[in-house]
Amino acid sequence: MENHLLLCILLLIPAFASSDFLVTHVRNIKKRNADNDLVVNGIEIYSMKIDSKVTSRFAHNVITSRAVNRGNVHKEVFFDVELPKTAFITNFSMTIDGVTYPGTIKEKEVAKKQYEKAVSKGQTAGLVKASGRKTEKFTVSVNIEAASKVTFELTYEELLKRQFGKYEMFIKVKPKQLVKDFEIEVNIFEPQGISDLEAEGTFITNDLQNTIKKTFSEKKGHISFKPTLDQQRTCANCSQSVLDGDFTVRYDVKRTTPDNLQIVNGYFVHFFAPTNLPKLPKNVIFVIDISGSMSGREIEQTREALLKILDDIKEDDFFNFILFGSKVHTWKETLIKATPENLDEARKFVRGIDTEGMTNLYGGVMRGIDMLNAAHEENLVPKRSASIIIMLTDGKPNVGISNTEDIQAHVKKAIEGKYPLYSLGFGYGVDYSFLEKMALENKGLARRIYPDSDAALQLQGFYDEVSNPMLTDVELNYPENEISDLTKTSFKHFYDGSEIVVAGRFIDNNQNSLTVDVRGEGANDALSYTTQQDAEQTAKAFQEQDYIFGEYIERLWAYLTIEQLLEKRIAATGEEKENLTAEALDLSLKYKFVTPLTSMVVTKPEDNDNRDGIADKPIEGIDIFTIVLYLKNQISLFLPFTSYPPMVTAEAQGITAVTLAPQVSYLYNAHPTWYTSVDGDPHFIISVPQKDDAICFNINENPGAVLNLINDPVTGITINGELIGDKRANSAAKIQNTYFGKLGIANKHLDLKLTVTPEKITIQNGNEKTGFTWLDSVTLEQEGLTLIINRKKNLVLKMGRGASFVIVLHQVWKKHPLHQDFLGLYTLESDKLSEQTHGLLGQFFHPIDFTILEIHPGSDPKKPDATMIVKNNELTVTRGWQKDYRADPVHGVDVPCWFVHNNGAGLIDGVHTDYIISSLF
Repeated sequence: MENHLLLCILLLIPAFASSDFLVTHVRNIKKRNADNDLVVNGIEIYSMKIDSKVTSRFAHNVITSRAVNRGNVHKEVFFDVELPKTAFITNFSMTIDGVTYPGTIKEKEVAKKQYEKAVSKGQTAGLVKASGRKTEKFTVSVNIEAASKVTFELTYEELLKRQFGKYEMFIKVKPKQLVKDFEIEVNIFEPQGISDLEAEGTFITNDLQNTIKKTFSEKKGHISFKPTLDQQRTCANCSQSVLDGDFTVRYDVKRTTPDNLQIVNGYFVHFFAPTNLPKLPKNVIFVIDISGSMSGREIEQTREALLKILDDIKEDDFFNFILFGSKVHTWKETLIKATPENLDEARKFVRGIDTEGMTNLYGGVMRGIDMLNAAHEENLVPKRSASIIIMLTDGKPNVGISNTEDIQAHVKKAIEGKYPLYSLGFGYGVDYSFLEKMALENKGLARRIYPDSDAALQLQGFYDEVSNPMLTDVELNYPENEISDLTKTSFKHFYDGSEIVVAGRFIDNNQNSLTVDVRGEGANDALSYTTQQDAEQTAKAFQEQDYIFGEYIERLWAYLTIEQLLEKRIAATGEEKENLTAEALDLSLKYKFVTPLTSMVVTKPEDNDNRDGIADKPIEGIDIFTIVLYLKNQISLFLPFTSYPPMVTAEAQGITAVTLAPQVSYLYNAHPTWYTSVDGDPHFIISVPQKDDAICFNINENPGAVLNLINDPVTGITINGELIGDKRANSAAKIQNTYFGKLGIANKHLDLKLTVTPEKITIQNGNEKTGFTWLDSVTLEQEGLTLIINRKKNLVLKMGRGASFVIVLHQVWKKHPLHQDFLGLYTLESDKLSEQTHGLLGQFFHPIDFTILEIHPGSDPKKPDATMIVKNNELTVTRGWQKDYRADPVHGVDVPCWFVHNNGAGLIDGVHTDYIISSLF
């Protein structure tokens, strides 16, 4: 199953900057005249087109952006787009004043060597990173001379998957400025015929409604959206664009037969989606994690989702709930029928689900498997029914069998391929790789549930995908002596509204006919279908259309084959994994797809400090939250816990916060996503996501001062920090270095206090105290508290319903004459704190906006000054850099922010001395 069948394009039209520094989203607060309102910071985007051609569900998409430098000096132009995670980039090029600079797709190891060589010269930049639930961001920039023009062109391909009876193309529109020639054009050709076609946009006003042109007849469909400049404006005299939201195209095809077979040039594709079948009864066991880390919003959203699911369960279905914390609890001893009385009882049970203990994942899953096996053996459920297990967890197993490889082996042996296991990972603390392997080995899939306000809807949405099984044990049979290189032909379940797709190629390229047999088990009896097709029939069906892109069925076969090889590779080991890798790599290179095994090297002009870049395919499941919270052995790759060089000044120290970094690789060097943090001297950095930028400031106070960092009266969480200084004063420095030497974290609702110093960690729960040192490796879960100590590196803490925090230990040479060990604080999931949260850090958990004006040279030629408008204050700020030590713990990577002087005056509420308190608690 896929989480919505999406073809996604997020048009983040280039952010622009001068060659000296990066300034994103600069807004001109003065009204612009008609001649100038197309130009932002000297750059005009005069054309932007998204051209999508869909033939038999296979989408070929070309995004073209054209810009011109209207300024008097060279400028840096950015091209940002967001693509579906399921798409493969196939081509990219930049054309500057008639000269084209193409992207070249190479084996990742070859590209890596080329990239490393360029890195040593400071000439490279990563281009692709994960940016959302379903998308990944492609970013490239180039410096162009005054009056020069640049054309960016990006191509990617994707097989649209059917869900809930529709194919859906989701186009995110956000140009950020007026574009003289803006157009979205979608052409669809389906040999089966198009049954319905619709288009809508969340930003579509009454004035824009008529700009969406939609036509379809028989096999062709066409959508066009081309607003004029005046229609793009937020108001008659405004220079801001109203184009900001989602543009969605949905369609389906006519289905007069259960399947459709197409043959072109020695390749075939087979679509199977029977309709009007009686629904199979289903037997579903929900295995739910109730460990302490699920407390708060997670368990509330789980209860909410389960209650909605109970409303949708059919009376012929059988179901049960299994809960696992430290122990395993079952609602009923066996599966029971979904009668109205049993559903009422189930609702009462769900409302009472609460959290306790640790994570006995193995015990919970095995109890569910044993229960399903017994139900079938004892004929407690209908013989013709579909059984599934849906398991939800937010952490890693730590009770009972906790070795993930052992769990996988036991689960696979117990299920024996009889039914699918679906693994849902709640949030970022899960071992997603383990969940995915276990699900794929058992004919299911893994899905991340994002810890947002709509998590309950995500859970319910997944259930909806698998709630209506129509067939089990579907087998598609093709003549062995005629066909080679088939994609997957065996499917445990076929769900209503979905579609099975198989592709392959003929052994004899001249063969032009094929007979296929399909068999499956339905609600009443075994079903079989036979389909015959020849190339002439396919050619006749395609005579009416004139925009097939190349050998589309061959490319569809290659796309589907690579996708499935990569999926098999996840759970494979040894020689089998090597063979799958080699096969997928060969196809990726042959058909020029950017996959996890290939990279695209983008070459740029050598002048104006342009840097070559490399585009990699991010991999789901390797993300920073997983690593920060639970993968202890890898946390050093991301967190700046190494001590700073002794003589590095405060402004140069690493103040980077934890970021979403989907790929552990030095091929990955994308612009960072900030999380609010304090580290160093003490150096505060504030994320401003809507600006894709950051603000930073220092607090200069005397050693011994205690600062209130976070105070949330609703969740009861407070964090305070006590400053320490160097071992002796530096007589040459005007301002003495200070650092956090002690942090106090409390939750008054839970009567919990945590004191952290560079030497030890103390937990006080009521009158009971527990102590640890930084030499310990600890995982502690109890009601309302999750604590993980990664030896001599960092600790991760979650208290009650609030955010999670990472405290980083910075150690220096013990005999250093000046410096001493100190701590850094990083905040994750700050949205879980209330709107009343305040403090030096806490006040910035709420949205903040600012405008940059009058950029001019500063005292340091590399760090320009500017005027910042923030909180109705006009401040002089400096464009500076801070060190990001995630990828390079020794040297770090420079990342930009706007530095506010004088202890954050004008940025923070009040003055910094307002945040000085008398004690740690």
